[in-house]
Amino acid sequence: MNRVRQEIIGPCRLFCGDSLEILPELEDESVDLVVADPPYSSGGAFRGDRAQSTKTKYQSSQVIDAKPLFSGDNRDGRSYLAWCSLWLIQLERILKPGAMCCLFSDWRQLPTMTDAIQVGGFVWRGILPWDKVDARPMPNRFRSQCEYLIWSTKGPRDFSTAGATYHPGMLRHPAPTGNARQHSTQKPVEILAEIIKVTREGETVVDNFMGSGSTGVACIETDRQFIGIEKDPTYFRIACDRIAKAWKAKNSELPLDEPPKRKRQPLVMPPLPGMEIDR
Repeated sequence: MNRVRQEIIGPCRLFCGDSLEILPELEDESVDLVVADPPYSSGGAFRGDRAQSTKTKYQSSQVIDAKPLFSGDNRDGRSYLAWCSLWLIQLERILKPGAMCCLFSDWRQLPTMTDAIQVGGFVWRGILPWDKVDARPMPNRFRSQCEYLIWSTKGPRDFSTAGATYHPGMLRHPAPTGNARQHSTQKPVEILAEIIKVTREGETVVDNFMGSGSTGVACIETDRQFIGIEKDPTYFRIACDRIAKAWKAKNSELPLDEPPKRKRQPLVMPPLPGMEIDR
């Protein structure tokens, strides 16, 4: 029997559970933007490469502070396409008409993910390279210096110049390092905050692969509402801690020794059959 834990921290509603179980319970057309970094199921050309642990695939062999492993990163091409299509259909349902869905990918899964986005009902609009600036050197080959943000919309979007905002065609910022890096594939808060600017203050952003909570931190810093879903309990705790610290920093009138308000609540939406709420 599945358990769903929910925490509310400021404008953030965080769920610990499988997005395929939680997304169907979110309201239709209630979300203004999706920004997510799903597992790439990449890391090599062969099945054996993909089956390696996430530590082996995404962390240097010289790393001392190894990050916790995460699941869902060893699917083959066909199962990856089918799996992505399932949660993308749900994301398309909960997004408002014209809203954006922005997903990270590497070069290997770029064709598969752009197919999955269209299977999910989105209009694929393009990609933004993320230049990691100081990616590690690769002997006798080019560096793997870019990942990609695939952006799409739920149907037509207003592209008129009246009241328009303008956004970059490339993202450029180093990946987090040292103590700032809590997840082996963590994205910089700075580029997430740049992506979120396609919405207005107070609007709602969903990340159904929350990881260490960077999208939630970016939403707090830019005054957006946030719904985050993370399956792994270890990373869910890390995300809650980071988001709570960001919320406290945002509300600097709190005494430094006073913990931020953090409310653990049961799932407020009707649970799925067989789903047990962890109170």
